[in-house]
Amino acid sequence: MTASAVSRVGDRFRRSSGLVVLLLGLGLMAGIYTAFAPQSQADDAETSIAVREGQKLYNEGCISCHGRNAQGVPDRGPSLIGVGAASVEFQVSTGRMPLARQEAQAQRKPPRYNTEQTAQLAAFIQSLGGGPQVPEGDLRDGDLAQGGDLFRVNCSSCHGFAGNGGALSSGKFAPALTEATDRQMYAAMVSGPQNMPVFGDNELTPDEKREIITYISVQLQQDKDPGGLFNLGRYGPTTEGLAIFVVGITILVFAALWIAGKS
Repeated sequence: MTASAVSRVGDRFRRSSGLVVLLLGLGLMAGIYTAFAPQSQADDAETSIAVREGQKLYNEGCISCHGRNAQGVPDRGPSLIGVGAASVEFQVSTGRMPLARQEAQAQRKPPRYNTEQTAQLAAFIQSLGGGPQVPEGDLRDGDLAQGGDLFRVNCSSCHGFAGNGGALSSGKFAPALTEATDRQMYAAMVSGPQNMPVFGDNELTPDEKREIITYISVQLQQDKDPGGLFNLGRYGPTTEGLAIFVVGITILVFAALWIAGKS
């Protein structure tokens, strides 16, 4: 074979190799697109549906107090722009909203909307101006002991050491945590409903929030009476000490009377 023939064969081989590499690259890109793009499009479509359904629910039940564009109505309801899905999830899932009447503080009551409708309302409000959201997944995967320390430092002054709630000024109060779900607790921490402060990630990290939720859910809600047989309300050592004092004094008085009678 002549040198020119060898050169032509080499050129054809290089062109064929380049074509093969190009086809492989295109195939790889198509595979990546197929793997990720449809899921993203499906998620976007699902979100759009939730926003549309949430807007319908808003127009039916919320517009009279919060306005056509959620900008708020004076003396009726505040603006919802920028409050985020977390605020909606807390207020609606606990039945505090829609508000039956103007009071010092909204009361927890049976919710008007189910879980799906609450998520749709939250998606609509989130689409208006963003804001804090409740993360998906397990919110009860923190360290129990660390959660107890964080609860006592950040929460017990208002909600009480046993999570039974406590009175505040002007007819307001910190509600009991006995019925709060994991998502409601997280939503309250990031949205700060009514008198509750907002605990941003610079104050309590997401992991620390999960630790507090773990402590409340496991220690306070499930372990009803860790200190003894009788339920004294779990209000702390003052209540228990007073009960022991009264019972003890009563027993001593009767014992003294019995001894005096015998003698």
